[in-house]
Amino acid sequence: MAAATLITGGGGYVGRRLAERLGGEIVLWGHGGGTPGELTDTEPFADVDPKSICRIIHSAAVTRFNVDPQTAQEVNVEGTRKLLQFAARCPALESIDFLSTVYAAGLRDGVIAEEPSDGAAGFANEYERSKWTAEEMLMHDFAAMPWRIERIATVIADDDSGRVTQQNAVHNTLKLLYYGLMSLIPGKPELPLYFVTAGFVVEAIAAVMANGPLRQIYHVCHTRPESITLGAFVDTVFATFEEDPKFRARRALKPLYSDAESFDLMVKQVANFSGGILGQAVGSVAPFARELFSVKEFRNDRLQSIAGALRAPDPVQLVVNVCHNLIETRFGTK
Repeated sequence: MAAATLITGGGGYVGRRLAERLGGEIVLWGHGGGTPGELTDTEPFADVDPKSICRIIHSAAVTRFNVDPQTAQEVNVEGTRKLLQFAARCPALESIDFLSTVYAAGLRDGVIAEEPSDGAAGFANEYERSKWTAEEMLMHDFAAMPWRIERIATVIADDDSGRVTQQNAVHNTLKLLYYGLMSLIPGKPELPLYFVTAGFVVEAIAAVMANGPLRQIYHVCHTRPESITLGAFVDTVFATFEEDPKFRARRALKPLYSDAESFDLMVKQVANFSGGILGQAVGSVAPFARELFSVKEFRNDRLQSIAGALRAPDPVQLVVNVCHNLIETRFGTK
């Protein structure tokens, strides 16, 4: 009798945590999983018995903001299609949970409800575009399947303590600020930054899987009032870094807020003259920079109706904790 949960990306940051949280019979697939595979393979799930699977969590994806169009299409879109085609062959399938991103909304401003997005405003990068395309494919080409979409906000830490074991563009930006290498920062100071912890993500997804109606979208994020603004983020980061003698010795100045054109110019200059930490970090921030001018209000009403007991941490304190952790670990190198 089918009883197993297939988790693609099972060796990844979120995938392995979900496996530990859900328990039961788990089939881990992907890099570092029990069943190795690549979404670019012709038949990536050939070694998985479809009769044994009752639930699927699709977390495998290329999540880099600077992913190229071809890779984004082959992995995030066509790879998802292959997963859904496999799912259609699972006779006892009860649910398939597709882990997406809140930024599948693209560059649309204003209120973003837990509903399909039309993509009309465009996208900041190919990662956003590919996740939106995969959502559309799921909801239209595989509409009859027992799907749910969980759009996840930016994961800034493992938990409320601020521990960081996987870094992304946010942490690269913090590294730039710490070493005094960022004189300009793109965006609007009033823009809300939607940060979550991996612990919150896992508990929210577990709650949706247990009680969430099928064929719905859920925003795995906190509300705008529960989120820190870009201006408060920069102020908090500098106030926390000032506690460190090494940072104080650099006499680093807070970066000035720039418009999109000025930041693009800095990116081009860095690309021409720097191949080190500055070039790498700016290169990871640049593909997301346009989002820092798009003021959004993500709603999570549907998630709250199911997982209302999950509370948002104090956003300022979370940033403080993350900064302390990065200093203590030398940004993950210690």
